[in-house]
Amino acid sequence: MKIGILGGGQLARMIALAGIPLGARFVVLDPSADAGATECADLVQGQYDDTAALDALAAQVDVVTYEFENVPQASARYLAQKVPVYPAADVLEVAQDRLNEKTLFNQLGIETPPFAPVSSLAELEAAVASIGLPAVLKTRTQGYDGKGQAVIKTADQLAEAWQSIGEVPAILEGFIQFDREVSMIAARNLNGDIRFYPVSENDHAGGILRVARARAGDPITPLAQDYTAKLMEHLNYVGVIAVEYFQRGDQLLANEFAPRVHNSGHWTIEGAECSQFENHVRAVANLPLGSTDPVGFGAMVNLIGDLPSADQILAIAHCHAHFYGKDPRPGRKVAHIGIRANTEAERESAITAANQLPGAKT
Repeated sequence: MKIGILGGGQLARMIALAGIPLGARFVVLDPSADAGATECADLVQGQYDDTAALDALAAQVDVVTYEFENVPQASARYLAQKVPVYPAADVLEVAQDRLNEKTLFNQLGIETPPFAPVSSLAELEAAVASIGLPAVLKTRTQGYDGKGQAVIKTADQLAEAWQSIGEVPAILEGFIQFDREVSMIAARNLNGDIRFYPVSENDHAGGILRVARARAGDPITPLAQDYTAKLMEHLNYVGVIAVEYFQRGDQLLANEFAPRVHNSGHWTIEGAECSQFENHVRAVANLPLGSTDPVGFGAMVNLIGDLPSADQILAIAHCHAHFYGKDPRPGRKVAHIGIRANTEAERESAITAANQLPGAKT
């Protein structure tokens, strides 16, 4: 089985590392000649909308997937005429547009923060009058890790916020006072079988995920599983998905979903019987899904903008180093630390120590 991946960054790299022991081989399409996944996958160098590059990829593989959700829909549909593509291009149509995404959530009975479409300053003013302040203005497309967003606290910030996102189609969302942010990582295969990982409790700083903790047996699990299953079944989803939620009391409000393996699920490499990356390979290759049961107490610490040495990471009990082959620069995810401990106290001790390293949250 040869699997093509649109994108050759760290997620593609970890997918390949998980799939190679299963006998799978990988080809990535990426504009960069030194994309991180090329250490474990062949490379087709080209733009994602270059039909010659897409043809070259399709000619070498049995199935195609992707590592990021901003793959051009036209490219996914073009490839689907030649080889199976999972998740399907129709999924991208929802995931790439925040208005489509939030609308579908509500249609499926999945609660969200209040929202309204915005295509002009006048519509922004009307949306604020309806939803109230504080609120968050987000571009409908593109944007991740806090990009393409503006927090609005007072009415005199409307014009500045509209200009800051480039005066492009957007949505306004009510600012939610939540108890915590969680995500549900799940895998679904071609037969419709679904496996759920334990809820991940996520800490962000500056719009970027910093720490994720596995919360096996969390009381919010049944609701998170129900919402996520509804979404996957409606989309006839194949692969791993991540749905991010705000929790307020016993209520979950869906923020967004990522049609791919996800940063908040990196702890599954050490902390689950079968990682999110292996289960993604299994799903798109039409193999039986693996157990998502936790192994010990798992967590992940992101390293952003700076790198400690391997010695510094490995000197901390229960810590495992994952370098992405990227040069450090401000705001760039360059590595993560996987943690698997025997007790919750040991895990928290490891997180505290890891957070003192360069690139971690301090």
